[in-house]
Amino acid sequence: HFNFPTIQSRMRKAEPARLLLDYTRTMMGFLLLQPKPQRIAMIGLGGGSLAKYCRAKLPDADFTAIELSEEVIALRNEFEIPPDGPRFRVICGDGAEYVRGDAEASDILLIDGFHAEGQPEQLCSAAFYDSCYDKLKEGGVLVVNLCADDTGYGSYVGRIRDSFAEKIVVVEADEGENKIVFAQKGGIFPPRFNEISERLRTLEATHPVDLDRTAQKMLHPGKKRSAGRKRRR
Repeated sequence: HFNFPTIQSRMRKAEPARLLLDYTRTMMGFLLLQPKPQRIAMIGLGGGSLAKYCRAKLPDADFTAIELSEEVIALRNEFEIPPDGPRFRVICGDGAEYVRGDAEASDILLIDGFHAEGQPEQLCSAAFYDSCYDKLKEGGVLVVNLCADDTGYGSYVGRIRDSFAEKIVVVEADEGENKIVFAQKGGIFPPRFNEISERLRTLEATHPVDLDRTAQKMLHPGKKRSAGRKRRR
């Protein structure tokens, strides 16, 4: 926790790579758009839930996590985040600088960076989302975790929409106030029903992350759910 009742990360000790928070499972919906990513970058490490899942379930993908806080990185062993290796690494640095830098382009960019006050300015500006677009390969996917009760939420979505030429869809997580934005660089977006359905059939057996629910929301965005649940980041 940064504060209560907001939960930043949760881990089951017996299954450290299992995604317990609903918004993290929703973010894995990028597999419906890019089922075989070769290179994934994530801004914001937290307890490493997405990093651990990708390392376990997408072992052939190169994964880089960029985390600004040394204190957060210092907890990596406690949260059983794998050690650095040829295809997996955690970098202490500014995510905004990373996407502006000369690191190799990614197939997937996951943005899940928060501080105690919410969304950092450098991770939600128009210039940042433009840099994310430039950092993606053609057909690459940006995935952004946003809080719907953030006063800037509408502006952030509008900036992503502008940077990605309208090729975005917003999916509401079942728990909390999280809204997950998926945006794609080029190509047909979102994919046609038959294409998503075929990918879903292929992925479901190996990815227990409610991809069917995320697929339905991608194809039918804006469907309401009951209110009153606690926010998760």
